[in-house]
Amino acid sequence: MTKTVTVQARMEPELKEQAESILAALGMNSTTAITLFYTQLVRQRGIPFELKLPNEETRAAIEEAKSSKFKQHAKRYKNAAALLSDLKD
Repeated sequence: MTKTVTVQARMEPELKEQAESILAALGMNSTTAITLFYTQLVRQRGIPFELKLPNEETRAAIEEAKSSKFKQHAKRYKNAAALLSDLKD
């Protein structure tokens, strides 16, 4: 089928760049991703992923993680291997 319609969307440039980088790693471009999303939207007759608000416990954890007190005392790791090693101990 010939593509004859244009879809335009406005978003933050940084979001677009990050998304396009991921899409490129997956071997696709924005047009392919949007077409994929629309195809799944039609097939599933709704958004093709779960949309929900975080519960109170999750919201509290998010706020705690944003706090300066948490950031001052949070343990940091140079890489994933160091984190995993610490978890094993």
